[in-house]
Amino acid sequence: MSRWKRVLLFISVMGPGILAANIGNDGSGITTYSVAGARFGYSILWTMIPTTIFLIVIQNMVARLGVVTGKGLSALIRENYGVRATFFVMTALFIANLGTAVANFAGLAASVEILGFSKYLVLPLIAVSIWVLVTKGTYMVIERILLGACFIYTGYIISAFLAGPDWSQLAYGTLIPTLKWDHEFIILTVAIIGTTITPWMQFYLQSSIADKGVKIENYNATKADVIFGSVTTDTVSFFIMLTCAATLFVHGIRIEEASEAAIALRPLAGDYAFLLFALCLGNAALLGAIVVPLTTAYVICEGMGWESGLNKTFKEAPQFLGIYTAIISSAGILVLIPGAPLVLLMVLASFMNGLLLPFVLLYVINLANNKRVMGDYINSKGYNYIAWATVFTVISLTAFLVVTTIFPAG
Repeated sequence: MSRWKRVLLFISVMGPGILAANIGNDGSGITTYSVAGARFGYSILWTMIPTTIFLIVIQNMVARLGVVTGKGLSALIRENYGVRATFFVMTALFIANLGTAVANFAGLAASVEILGFSKYLVLPLIAVSIWVLVTKGTYMVIERILLGACFIYTGYIISAFLAGPDWSQLAYGTLIPTLKWDHEFIILTVAIIGTTITPWMQFYLQSSIADKGVKIENYNATKADVIFGSVTTDTVSFFIMLTCAATLFVHGIRIEEASEAAIALRPLAGDYAFLLFALCLGNAALLGAIVVPLTTAYVICEGMGWESGLNKTFKEAPQFLGIYTAIISSAGILVLIPGAPLVLLMVLASFMNGLLLPFVLLYVINLANNKRVMGDYINSKGYNYIAWATVFTVISLTAFLVVTTIFPAG
């Protein structure tokens, strides 16, 4: 195949891998990276290298499951592990994704307000626009819009250059791993991996590959899509941490939310850096608000054997679009209610994600080694060594995060 044909094939197949990875940089993810960069500066940048490797390995297995079987992960779990396992996955993911959707709408509201608009006016308009896009649009139209929105993430890279980082410290912090026996450092290191590799991303990736109809003969192009998506999303995450390291950390400014980082950047890095950071936060939260509820609808409908897909109408897939509508409405309304327990929902979402991730990864690696499911496309022995090492590491770190969340030190 000529180079141009390979390029055209990649363009036709790309989307699921790029979107699944990049939309992992949602409102809660950006908060984690911002807080990490502000608290520990350049010394925490190295964590993005192993995190990227972990992400590529896991997403590649999920993508292969999708192109070989033509089914979503929830459907494969139901077919191979039974209804009880599927019900547990659906319930846990529903709770986690509702909390994540709330976090994204909260991030959207914060971005709107720091740009000088009223969330009570703008947020309902955005929610209705999202609903119309998903319920009336086709898969290809929605995917192209989301891919276009992903380019806005480059604003974080520009913000980092505007922040004027110390390039020698950047190189040292990236290439030389620094371990600090500090409870907060360990928690944030684990949280970086946990927010980069989430359960919903695996379900979305496989469901979107199945929905798009990618065939096994195009697997190499899909693998390139996954690798490109993983590298680009973690590059953005790296520059978010770098921006906060070069400004907030240097000046000893502590933050708790990404919106605080945007506000703090204005006097330190100028209006352009502030504006770019705030706009990118809103864009990230918007993408998360679209895709996380969509993933929930995919998972529940696949698990129950109901019709699903973005090319379906309300008449053809009432449960799929109904679930999506319910989550969008609930999350949007909760964010606008004064005194609503948003923090509790977000903490519960993190806990449920941490609880669910080990099960999801074990399902993925076992399915990827199931000859009956995968035929000749099971993991090779060498890949299994890497995959099991990755899964063991991610599960161990996630377990640590869950335990320290329930029983904080001190």
